[in-house]
Amino acid sequence: MDGTAQDIKRGRKYDQVVAGARKVFLAEGFEGATVDLIAREAGVSKATLYSYFPDKRVLFIEVTNAECAAQSERAIEFDGEPLPVREMLENVARSMMTFLTSEFAHRIFRICVAESDRFPELGREFYHSGPALMVERLSEYFHFACQRGDLKIDDVQLAAHQFHELMKADVFIKMVFNVIETPDQSEIDRVIQGAIDTFLARYGT
Repeated sequence: MDGTAQDIKRGRKYDQVVAGARKVFLAEGFEGATVDLIAREAGVSKATLYSYFPDKRVLFIEVTNAECAAQSERAIEFDGEPLPVREMLENVARSMMTFLTSEFAHRIFRICVAESDRFPELGREFYHSGPALMVERLSEYFHFACQRGDLKIDDVQLAAHQFHELMKADVFIKMVFNVIETPDQSEIDRVIQGAIDTFLARYGT
């Protein structure tokens, strides 16, 4: 097998395997997460695990994709009654900060960086399932907001990247380098309001 998504089998114990793998990857990292540990945590045999996933890299990517996709969907929902743009951005920002300050995000980020030389596909998949997916969803919303006249943006994709990066100011980088472990709510609020004020100063109408 070549380890692509087409090789993944979904069945009765698929969610059980992914949940067990998530716990082990967070606790042991990529290198320390052996197939034996994952199978034990998931409550399945190694044969069952391999019947779902051809190798550990594919399983890691699946865990990451599932978590990031769920986070992106939670962060941006604009199909219902339109909210004022500042309120919508604040809802999005709070959801993004919940993820950016989570144990999952930081452990997965460190794993991808640590394994980038041996397994560059891990970093690429994390980017496409995480930051790139969030930028895509933000771009959709910014296009929608521009049509309503709430924002004036010539390049919605660039603006989406900019908003995404504004959310990483101060707190995120300090957590990456273990300067702080858990930020205070006041620190999170400061980043969120600063990001929104900066963004609307550039793109607001």
